[in-house]
Amino acid sequence: MDIGVTRTRGATIALFAAVCLVAMNMRPTITAVGPLLDEIGTDTGLAIATLGLLASVPLAAWAIVSPFAHDLSQRFGMSRVVLWSLLLLTLGTAVRSLPGPTASLWIGTVLIGVALAIANVLMPAVVKRDFGGRVPLVMALYTGLLGGFGAIASGVAVPVSQIPLGGEPAGWRFSLLVTGGVLLLPAIVVWGWATRGRGHGSGRSRSHGRTGIWSDPVAWIVAAYMGLQSASFYMQVTWLATISTSTGRSSIAAGVDVMIYQIAAVGGALALPFALRGRVEALAPALLPILGIVGLSGLIVAPSGITGWVILTGLCSGASLGMSLTLMAQRARDHDGASALSGMSQSVGYVVAAIGPPVFGWLHAITAGWLAPLVLLMAVLIGQGIVGIFAGRERFVLEPR
Repeated sequence: MDIGVTRTRGATIALFAAVCLVAMNMRPTITAVGPLLDEIGTDTGLAIATLGLLASVPLAAWAIVSPFAHDLSQRFGMSRVVLWSLLLLTLGTAVRSLPGPTASLWIGTVLIGVALAIANVLMPAVVKRDFGGRVPLVMALYTGLLGGFGAIASGVAVPVSQIPLGGEPAGWRFSLLVTGGVLLLPAIVVWGWATRGRGHGSGRSRSHGRTGIWSDPVAWIVAAYMGLQSASFYMQVTWLATISTSTGRSSIAAGVDVMIYQIAAVGGALALPFALRGRVEALAPALLPILGIVGLSGLIVAPSGITGWVILTGLCSGASLGMSLTLMAQRARDHDGASALSGMSQSVGYVVAAIGPPVFGWLHAITAGWLAPLVLLMAVLIGQGIVGIFAGRERFVLEPR
């Protein structure tokens, strides 16, 4: 449906505000971890390879849980399930920051991954359902807020950890609690109010859409695009701070580099709707990775200019994520198909993405340098461009060929 067609103006504004608040909470619990990896490793004794695995836990959870989000929404309603995911995200954020054994770090991270998996899948379908006439614009704003608040979390994570509490620095646990949890309560309240009385599901799960989606070639193309762009993003957001400090920059400056990367990603996401016009729309998925390839080439040749190079890779990442989410909505005829496509493509996509950070770290560990992992990242971007050629074709899932 188009904006305001079956809702009052006030209800539309409230729902839009709720969508924006959800977007603001989709990345800070993840992106604040990268700049704190050294501090977490020093405090817990975890090896660098294990820290890379920690960054992949949410991605693995997204891969496992994403296919079930569609069935949950069918049974209980999208709005209610998104609310549950926000409550679970709050619980996971609190558990991860508990003092004591590292078990709480892992358990909380798993809960965060499950919560984000559900919301990640359902939000493109929510936009398709409630803002059907403005999908590229609303998805661009959603992606921009998602990336923007993820960027802020990266930039403030280290300074917040160094706030004096009782004569000592607050530490990484306090930082993760604050950066990940500060906007959760407003999101829960506004989402619950704005979506009150909306469909609560059929009371049963309809599995035909989900099973059919797994044999659909268009769905696999969208899934491959999602996986490659996600792998690129999470390799960079996890290891950019470490790469930056290896060039002689301070940990705070390295956190700022990660923030700049994600601010540039916001710019890429917001600019995407202007590219999705006319003949360029079909070419956009294939052309976007070129920005990242140029940035990576510069990082390999002149690493001291990392701040400038991450602007290019950030523009690529933000636009690519927005492109992926837009494809999930546009390659389906209705919100039910969009939900099925989103669940399938994000499940497959995050299997690919989860492999990225630990392999990146492993290549760094065995070569004692950054060339090999950056070449891996370059190959991922080239693959994204190739898949993008096919993703740009206007075809729809769950339709006879």
